Amino acid sequence: MTVLFDYPKSAVFGRVLPKNKIYEHADANTALKELFVTQVDQIVWKYKLAPETINLSATKSVFEIQVFAVSLKLPTLHPDVLRAIDRAIPSPLIFELSHAGRSQTIAAFKRPSEADGAKWVFSDYFKSDWAPSGTPRTPLPVALDLGSLYDKVLTALMPVQPLVKEDIQARVVRMEAIKAKEREVERIKGQLAREKQFNRRVSINAALRQATQGLDRLKAADLSND
Repeated sequence: MTVLFDYPKSAVFGRVLPKNKIYEHADANTALKELFVTQVDQIVWKYKLAPETINLSATKSVFEIQVFAVSLKLPTLHPDVLRAIDRAIPSPLIFELSHAGRSQTIAAFKRPSEADGAKWVFSDYFKSDWAPSGTPRTPLPVALDLGSLYDKVLTALMPVQPLVKEDIQARVVRMEAIKAKEREVERIKGQLAREKQFNRRVSINAALRQATQGLDRLKAADLSND
């Protein structure tokens, strides 16, 4: 799954974001600062998707969407780096990572806390595959407002199709349940590979079938039998 969006020129912001600004706003400790130093080359605040830049109205939870280009020193990035940037910037973010001529889009579902509107909560990260940086870009999804644009961008990064009338929060909950079930399947497969006793293998195989069926139901969203 390759997803690199073609952002409008009217939304260009183009400012380098100093790492020390992230440290200040994210209460970075020594270990986090070391991750930034060893893994991140530069952070550029590349686009600001807002009513005045792309002519889409704001919603209560999505008044702007920021797009950050993060060039990496290494082929991998610790998620704590992205979480720190998300904590530092009070609006939804989309990241474009780049390394060695390849790019990747990554984002978490981020929303104001219902308990404290001054705070933000966010999900695990959803990401596209790495693609050559020169890969043709996809136009931004057609949307009625910034909230629906954010929904569609995140959905494009998710590994399963959305359901009819499934809002973004329900979709994120389902994605997290899928990830948890995938971890369970892998754990049981590991048990099966290590087990030599026939009776135990029969039992583990049964557990594996049950977990796999549960995973299939989640992906198809047939939750009634779960």
